[in-house]
Amino acid sequence: MNISGQEFISAMSAIGAGIAMIAGVGPGIGQGIAAGHGASAVGRNPGAKSAITSTMLLGQAVAETTGLYGFAVAIILMFVKPFG
Repeated sequence: MNISGQEFISAMSAIGAGIAMIAGVGPGIGQGIAAGHGASAVGRNPGAKSAITSTMLLGQAVAETTGLYGFAVAIILMFVKPFG
């Protein structure tokens, strides 16, 4: 079985893209935990709903950037062909 250099680079790019998408797991778990704690906090203190919601959404937006960076790396690895 002979694999050329370009085929090897394409295969490694696909594997790297898959590994980069693992970065989406952390933000998903973190956002779920944040939403759960936010709902719990609103249940305990309904008067502070707007402050809790805005703080929670800001935190989720910051956490989501990690997943977006991983997605961007995966797209670059899949569609940008080095040495080709």
